[in-house]
Amino acid sequence: MSKILVTRSSMPSYEEYCEEIKDLWESHWITNMGTKHQRLQLELEKYLNVPHCILYTNGHLALENAIAALNLPKGGEVITTPFTFASTTHAIVRNGLIPIFCDIKEDNYTIDTEKIEALITDNTVAIVPVHVYGNICDVEEIDRIAKKYGLKVIYDAAHAFAVKYKGKSSASFGDISMFSFHATKVFNTIEGGCACFKEDSWVTLLNDMKNFGIHGPESVEYVGGNAKMNEFQAAMGLCNMKHLDKEIAKRKKVVMRYRERLSGVDGIRLSKIQKDVESNYAYFPVVFDEYKYTRNEVFELLAENNIGARKYFYPLTNSFECYRNYPTAGTEKTPVAQHMALRVLTLPLFADLSLADVDRICDLILD
Repeated sequence: MSKILVTRSSMPSYEEYCEEIKDLWESHWITNMGTKHQRLQLELEKYLNVPHCILYTNGHLALENAIAALNLPKGGEVITTPFTFASTTHAIVRNGLIPIFCDIKEDNYTIDTEKIEALITDNTVAIVPVHVYGNICDVEEIDRIAKKYGLKVIYDAAHAFAVKYKGKSSASFGDISMFSFHATKVFNTIEGGCACFKEDSWVTLLNDMKNFGIHGPESVEYVGGNAKMNEFQAAMGLCNMKHLDKEIAKRKKVVMRYRERLSGVDGIRLSKIQKDVESNYAYFPVVFDEYKYTRNEVFELLAENNIGARKYFYPLTNSFECYRNYPTAGTEKTPVAQHMALRVLTLPLFADLSLADVDRICDLILD
C-alpha cells in the first residue's frame, strides 16, 4: 500500500496555479511587495476581519518581528509554554528576552491560565500564549491578567488560522497574533506567515523590519532585515484562499471519523471539543495514557505499516539542548506538559485523506 504521510499540503490544480502566475512572466515582478502580495494582504484582512495584516516569508520571522515591534526591554521575562514548536521559544530568546515556562491544561494543551499569575514578577513584560492544534487559549482570562499587570500579549496562532471563538476571528486577540502559512498548515503560501493587529502606528514599523527600513530609492529610515513574501508564495495563497472553506470541511469529515472510531476507548484520550469555538481541524492529537500500547509502540506500529505519525510536541522546548543551561529550563517545572509530550501522537490528517485510510489507521491502533 502507498505511504500515508502525517500531512499533505493543500494545493490548487496545476492549471489554476499556472494561470495565477502567468502574468509574472510579463511583469518580471516576482518579489518586493508586488500586486499579488498586495491582493493577498487585502484578502486576508477581510477574511480574518482585522485592520492590519503584514505578510512575511515565513511564520517564524512574523513572530520574531511581532515581538520586536513591541519594544520590550532586553532581559525582560516573557511567560510562555514549552508545549510548542521550537520557533515560539526561539523568537523570544532571539529578541533578548527570557522565557518563563508555564504549564498547560490537560484537556486542550493550551497555557494554563490558573498558573500564569504565580509566575509574574517585576521583570515580566509580556505573555506569548500558543493556540495548539486549533484549540484556542483562554483569551478572556489572558486579557484580564495582561490588563491587570500591564503586560503585552503576542499570540502564536500558527495552528489557529480560520478559527473563531464566539464568532470572533483568532486574529483579533492580543496585541498581535501571528499565523504560519507553512506547507503543512490548513492554509499555506508554500512558506509564509503574517502578523495581525489593530495599532495603526505599527504598520510602518513592521514593514520597515521586513524590508531593511527602506522608504525610497535614497531613503533608509530603520535598521531592518529581509522577511518579504515573494509573488510565487502570494500566488499560492490567492489560489488556496478560493478553496479554503471546502478544504476545512473535508478535514472535518476526517476528524469526525477519527472521533467516531477512537472515542470511549480505555487508555486513549482525545482533545476536548471546545465550547464556542469554530475549529479549523488542523491536527488530530491522541494521548495514549495506560493504553495497551505506549505512544512509541503505536508510532512504530504505524511506521511498520507505511503510515506516518508525529510525536508533536516532543520534546518540550524547555528540554532542548540549546536551553539546557538556561535558568528557566527544566521539564520538572511543567509536569502536565511533560506528561502529554511523552504520550501524544498526532495522526495523519489532511483534506484528501480518505475515510478508508482513516479506518485502516484506527484498525491498526485498536486491533
